[in-house]
Amino acid sequence: MPELPEVETIKRDLEREVVGKRIKTVEVSGTRSIRRGTKKQFIGRLEGAKVTGVQRRGKYLLLKMDTGDLLVVHLRMSGQLLKAVAKDPVAKHTHVTLTLQPAGQLRFVDPRTFGEMFVSDPDHLAEDAPELAELGFDPLDEPISWIDFGRKLLAKPVQLKAFLMDQHLIAGIGNIYSDEILHAAGLRYDRMSDTLTTQEIRRLYRAVVEIVHEAVKHRGSSLADEQYRDLFGRVGAYQNEHQVYGREGLACKRCRGTIERAKYQGRSTFYCPSCQV
Repeated sequence: MPELPEVETIKRDLEREVVGKRIKTVEVSGTRSIRRGTKKQFIGRLEGAKVTGVQRRGKYLLLKMDTGDLLVVHLRMSGQLLKAVAKDPVAKHTHVTLTLQPAGQLRFVDPRTFGEMFVSDPDHLAEDAPELAELGFDPLDEPISWIDFGRKLLAKPVQLKAFLMDQHLIAGIGNIYSDEILHAAGLRYDRMSDTLTTQEIRRLYRAVVEIVHEAVKHRGSSLADEQYRDLFGRVGAYQNEHQVYGREGLACKRCRGTIERAKYQGRSTFYCPSCQV
């Protein structure tokens, strides 16, 4: 699933390539991708509208229109937003196509159809998508102080990986980056949040901010399936910088211990038992 760095990469691409363009036509071939409304409503609210800006909230993209409406996009497991021109072959599982003026198309491709697009407006967004109003702080756009971060850690004892992945506490971090953050901080995934020293809290906070920024700089992570693609269909590069994720059995780059994999909440978790305590 694309996490904060991948969605931020696409947001920045959209700002350069789509903002200022008008939506000429909208084609919908897969209604599951627009399941929060009807096809007629979706098309009617977008056709003729001009894209004036792009925001990101956690893993959600919000494209602002000159009509006041918002096109909300959540890629979830396998969704992709791809820039194209009309003559380009249409990829299998292309569910929504926005044809833009003066040129180009924006295509929503999603093999597993967990992702979605819907239209709302600022006055009704909390009603249409209450999950957006419940997101925690954004470590890229709205970082908090390490002291406030520590208060969140200590307020509710929970294992550290669960803390990092709780979207109500921190917006946008998922399975990949929680592992990388914990390794950078030298902390185990199952360590309880209320057992951290002041120094460890500061180290974890710094790791959250630094890992997110570095991953964005490298345009996100594409795993072996290369499911994540940026707006131009290119893979990310941060997977080449991973210290633990996907490196089971290999040597830790920091201490030369052996990276192990554990099951945590039904997902694979990677860590170094030698230098994460």
